[in-house]
Amino acid sequence: MKITSQIFLSAFVLMQLSCFTSKITAQKNNKIKVYTTAENTNLKLSLSNDLISKNNTQQQKTSTVSILVNTDKTDQIFLGIGGAITDASAEVFAKLSPKKQQEFLNAYYDKNKGIGYTLARTNIHSCDFSSDSYTYVSEGDKDLKTFNIDHDRKYRIPLIKKAIETAGGKLTLFVSPWSPPAFMKDNNDILHGGVLLPEFAPAWALYYTKFIKEYEKEGIPIWGMTVQNEPMAKQRWESCIYTPEAERDFLKNHLGPTLEKEGLASKNVIIWDHNRGDMLTKRANLVFSDPEVSKYAWGIGFHWYETWNGGPPQFESVAKVHEAFPNKNLLFTEGCIEKFDASKYQFWGNAERYGINMIHDFNNGTVGWTDWNILLDQNGGPNHVGNFCFAPIHADTTKDELIYTPMYYYIGHFSKFIRPNAKRVLETISDKSLLSTSFKNSDGQLITIVMNQSGKEIVYSLENQTGKTTITIPAHAIQTIVY
Repeated sequence: MKITSQIFLSAFVLMQLSCFTSKITAQKNNKIKVYTTAENTNLKLSLSNDLISKNNTQQQKTSTVSILVNTDKTDQIFLGIGGAITDASAEVFAKLSPKKQQEFLNAYYDKNKGIGYTLARTNIHSCDFSSDSYTYVSEGDKDLKTFNIDHDRKYRIPLIKKAIETAGGKLTLFVSPWSPPAFMKDNNDILHGGVLLPEFAPAWALYYTKFIKEYEKEGIPIWGMTVQNEPMAKQRWESCIYTPEAERDFLKNHLGPTLEKEGLASKNVIIWDHNRGDMLTKRANLVFSDPEVSKYAWGIGFHWYETWNGGPPQFESVAKVHEAFPNKNLLFTEGCIEKFDASKYQFWGNAERYGINMIHDFNNGTVGWTDWNILLDQNGGPNHVGNFCFAPIHADTTKDELIYTPMYYYIGHFSKFIRPNAKRVLETISDKSLLSTSFKNSDGQLITIVMNQSGKEIVYSLENQTGKTTITIPAHAIQTIVY
């Protein structure tokens, strides 16, 4: 009798545990949210939990790809995602009606109404995406006595302030110069490359600190800076050439010590700020292996234009730097779709280029990702040398309309859900038909982004230590799974 009772009791306990486990599983499944953007559909960052397979066996789809997320293994700490607030963006913004201006601000910087940008870049005096070339000093003023930022107070500073406010009062902002003033260069031209003359290195280093201090007087905190935008490119717009050794020596002997002397040692300095590839690796080795200059460098920045000659993106160079210098940071500082063509506003391949690059960069150790102009007009500008390109959002200033491209939504699948201080968690994926990356936010929430470049829907399983979920991703789509 006792044995029978024990068997009954054991069976009852097992049944209760089974029910309890089922409830837990159901609760966890209920917490899962799937957001989808897909070509030729109305899905644009849309909650789409109907793409989760039901528990009913008859309805359960068979997955063809498995994504296993290992939350016990983590890598880099996430800094943020954002875009550049250039003169061009600010000038276009100023032409919009107040209603459209607020819509635009919400679209980028409000994490509930928009995609929650937390990172920004801006230019130190003019770049190609300015309506004209200008500096903050009178020509020949080597002592910088005439330094002032009045030019920026008309358009750019007001937009940056509004962006910070919409982002909740904080925006990680770094700054980049495209060229020293003409009189400081060997070609006496702010355009067309040239190099910084040695006698002006101290003044040019001080120029950065004056810019930072003036912006901070305006209530705009500066988180960091790059030494030089694209230091190996002689462009028809603002540009300046630094060999690896020249950049190292300028940081070591001038910029680093000047930041310290001016009380700005806490600002984060980023070297390179040019394309992936061999030069990325070479610069990292040269600077980070030298303790006397490495102490001034927070990390290394890179762009995606190494594909200009028809070659593939060189993601492996990012991985090499991350592996060789795990204590230094990798930051994507610029990328855009070149050669503006209004007929391609909704061209899906542009968005997929973003998805491919962002996933691979994050999986190779990148801590943050910065798009180029946040806003351009219906001509892909303004740009004083005709170097027109795409932005995720364009404004038709003749109609007071905002044009949202698929790029905006693809970026949003990352920026809206992965928050600063998240940690990337390692994952394995069974098939190359999908791309994926995963992060764990500081509140414990897991974020997995999955991208399907193929022309057919794919069923995949997402699995971690707490369970397994089967999800369908449409053709040419990107998904964010929040769980």
